[in-house]
Amino acid sequence: MTLAQQIFRSSLGRKYIAALTGAALFVFLLGHLAGNLQVFGSPDLINGYAHFLKSKPLMVWGARLGLLVCLALHVYAVLSLAADAKAARPVQYAGGSAYGSSWRSRYMVVSGLVILAFVVYHLAHFTALLPGINGFGDFRVLKTELKGVGEVPDVYAMMVLGFRVWWVALFYVVAQALLFIHLGHGLAAMFQSFGLRNHVWTPRIQLFAKAFSTLILVGYLSIPVAITFGLGREYAEQATIKAGGAIGKPVGQTETPAAPMVAGTVEAK
Repeated sequence: MTLAQQIFRSSLGRKYIAALTGAALFVFLLGHLAGNLQVFGSPDLINGYAHFLKSKPLMVWGARLGLLVCLALHVYAVLSLAADAKAARPVQYAGGSAYGSSWRSRYMVVSGLVILAFVVYHLAHFTALLPGINGFGDFRVLKTELKGVGEVPDVYAMMVLGFRVWWVALFYVVAQALLFIHLGHGLAAMFQSFGLRNHVWTPRIQLFAKAFSTLILVGYLSIPVAITFGLGREYAEQATIKAGGAIGKPVGQTETPAAPMVAGTVEAK
């Protein structure tokens, strides 16, 4: 049996896999948040950042493939460990859960699967730019002029328009709330897998997990909340006018009907 087979077949090895891949995904979450928060600056700021990433395809696709592998390994490790735990105790604990288990730990699999579904949708929405799922139209027609570069995709307008669709924003909020739950337990469990959790470090690790899960929740939620309250609204409206008929109103939003003409009204001369 090879070393790789031993790692994948042992519960300890899979715990290490879950911890290491979870750490990599956590670092990505922080970096992705830092990039997205540029939406609070001028449109050129985040559009320039997006153009920089697009101009480095080897770096971007290398990171994407690495994250995809990490995500697949993380899902496999967590689901297989959960299946092993269930098989080891087919009869439920009295009261429905193991003594000492936190409410976050009991929802790790459910929260993780919903987050995975959101990741797939998020990639289709803002990376693949599939027109049928964003509630507005074809985001690929949104372009803007970037000083010293020329015409580039208008990522700022895409973000503002994307989160003005209520069900998109709601799905995003639900996913971030579940991510908060997932990280609150996952970050602490990661250190336990590395053997760094004891009576001295446990309070510090729990504080770290709570602090960073809250930081990520507040940071990501600040974007749709700010857009809901008007961030970038005028800019996005101008972008839709420039795009013509390819971008319309959010699905479900209808034009305000015109007031009926009163009988006897005459045309002004």
